[in-house]
Amino acid sequence: MRELAGKTAFVTGGASGIGFALGRAFAEAGMKVMLADIETDALEAAVKSLHNVGPDVRGIDCDVTDAASVERAAKASFDAFGNVHVICNNAGVAAGGGIEDIALDSWRWVLDVNLMGVVHGIRAFLPHMRAHGEGGHIVNTASMAGMQSALGFSPYTASKFAVVGMSEGLAPQLAPFGIGVSVLCPGFVRTRIGESGRNRTEQYGPAQTLDPASPTAALVAMIDELIRNGLDPSDVAARVLAAIRANELYIFTHPDMRTEVEGRFAAITAAFDQAAIGKPG
Repeated sequence: MRELAGKTAFVTGGASGIGFALGRAFAEAGMKVMLADIETDALEAAVKSLHNVGPDVRGIDCDVTDAASVERAAKASFDAFGNVHVICNNAGVAAGGGIEDIALDSWRWVLDVNLMGVVHGIRAFLPHMRAHGEGGHIVNTASMAGMQSALGFSPYTASKFAVVGMSEGLAPQLAPFGIGVSVLCPGFVRTRIGESGRNRTEQYGPAQTLDPASPTAALVAMIDELIRNGLDPSDVAARVLAAIRANELYIFTHPDMRTEVEGRFAAITAAFDQAAIGKPG
C-alpha cells in the first residue's frame, strides 16, 4: 500500500504509546483514523489532541478481549468512514511472570489481550477488507520478546511468539487479495506498558504482587528502567508507515538487538546439525 492519503486506519491501544503515535502518523499522512482503546478518558484526550493534525480522527471505546466489543468498534469505523484499509492490532499489556508464582489469571489476561485481541481484530475486519477489494494492510504488534526469550517464562513472551507465528502464517494467505501483513517487533519504547495493570478488568482478578526479593521483581525493575529510556513512539510509527508502503513482513526498531536473535538461530542450527549427526543410517 504505497498511497495512504484518503484511506482509513483502525488502531487498537490508540490512546497512548505506540498506538497514539501510529494514529498521529496516519493522520499526518492524510488518512482517516479510528483510535480504539479501553481507557476512555485517555482516548477522548488523544482524539482531541489530533484534531489539529487531521480532521477525520475519531475514537471508539473497545475492549480487545471481547470479540463483540471489537465487532462493534469495526462497525462504528465502517459507519464513520466507509472502507477500512489499515488495521493495527496494537493493544498490549504485560504482567509479572516467572517461576516463583505462576498466576493463571495473569496468564489469561495477557493472552486474551495480546493474542486474542489480534485474533478478534483480524476476525472483525478481514472479511470487510477482502470484500471491498481495495487492498490493505494488517499490522500486528508483537515485540522482540516474540523473537527471543530473554524475558524468561512469562505470558508476555508466550503471547508475542504467538503473534509472530500467526503473522508469518497470515501473510502468504492474504497476499493474493492485495492485503499485506506486518509484525511489529520493537525493543524498549517509552510507553506506559509497565502500568498496564490500570486497565486490567475485574474478571482477571487483582494484579499479581511480586516478592521484591524475587528474580522476577528484579527483572521487572530493570525493564522499567529500559522503557523509561527507550525509543520514542514516533520513531516506531515512522518505521511502521515505511513498512506498510514497502509491504515488509518484519518491522524491527532496535538493530542493536540483532545479536540476541542470532544467538537463538545459532542454537537452532546447532540442534539441527546434531540431529543430522545422530541420524540412523
